[in-house]
Amino acid sequence: MASVAGAEPTVLGLGLPSGTGAWGGGAGGERAAPPAMSAAEEPAVDLARHPSGLVPTLQNIVSTVNLDCKLNLQDIANKARNAEYNPKRFAAVIMRIRDPKTTALVFASGKMVCTGAKSEEHSRLAARKYARMVQKLGFQARFKDFKIQNMVASCGVKFPIRLEGLALASGMFAHYEPEIFPGLIYRMAVPKIVILVFVSGKVVLTGAKVREDLYTAFENIYPMLVQFRKRQQYV
Repeated sequence: MASVAGAEPTVLGLGLPSGTGAWGGGAGGERAAPPAMSAAEEPAVDLARHPSGLVPTLQNIVSTVNLDCKLNLQDIANKARNAEYNPKRFAAVIMRIRDPKTTALVFASGKMVCTGAKSEEHSRLAARKYARMVQKLGFQARFKDFKIQNMVASCGVKFPIRLEGLALASGMFAHYEPEIFPGLIYRMAVPKIVILVFVSGKVVLTGAKVREDLYTAFENIYPMLVQFRKRQQYV
């Protein structure tokens, strides 16, 4: 948890995507967007699955694969495009592709870590592409034991939160030291998810291996966030 708690969400690349407004109707001879297009842009939230009406957005998926062969990392770095290798700094080749936009860490043992994908399908597709790239360089690489190790999602509740009150009410589950880290760290037991809550109303969830755990954890903590909503004070 030290790595998560020691960095701002912006550093972790967990910034929330800016929302898209509804299509505006045109005036005069301007064409307005058809209702079907508007519905496609703003799909209805399944309230049975997401009672809060909010759906956390996947920001990063970390997966691992076993290429099942020993690798010459210097050879890979010399031949592959978009690859870098500095054994004095890190014992893996760093490879990147644009579609899906991901980064892979390839180790001499044949183990590979893929990061940066924003869906389970993209993570698997990217891992397969990296495996294929290694195969084309002359190694007998295979695609074995693909597994998602961590999923990160974020969501904005659209209101500020009193973190001090939330910390006191949460007891041993919460850790809040604003002098060290601006967010409250909440370690949920079931599902086993770590949640970072910020006074702005931004929530970051990490530690899941399936997305349903992220959704469940968010719905579990949402009523507490509402309870400690910071009210606007007028003088």
